[in-house]
Amino acid sequence: MKRILVVEDDPLICSAVRVWLEERGYAVVVADGGDSGLSALDSSTFDLMIVDIFMPHMRGFESIRIFHERAPAVPLVAMSGYAFANLNSPAPDFLRMALELGASRCLRKPFTPVALLTVINECLAEQSRFPSVVHIR
Repeated sequence: MKRILVVEDDPLICSAVRVWLEERGYAVVVADGGDSGLSALDSSTFDLMIVDIFMPHMRGFESIRIFHERAPAVPLVAMSGYAFANLNSPAPDFLRMALELGASRCLRKPFTPVALLTVINECLAEQSRFPSVVHIR
């Protein structure tokens, strides 16, 4: 059974993701923030991590960078629902920045169960083809 760590501060998203993944046979550990996610990562092994970019107590991309540094061989899916109030100014592409910091894939919230399962399957398939490869960016 594949183990997935979900690090997200929104309890509704955590519940939905947990249900979707457990119904498909994954073992899911949910952490409600960066600190608890890092504790889970230090105390267990995972096949995949799903990490929110913007959480309390971790500034912006700090979470992606730290999680990737702690487990560089574990695929990391970055997710964000961040939106700008001023649509006239160009917005930075946070999900692209997450890829540059080590994320394997990205999801823009809100996402569908199909989109979530697609990125998980892509990451796990890629990992099984190249299990010893560590991506350095």
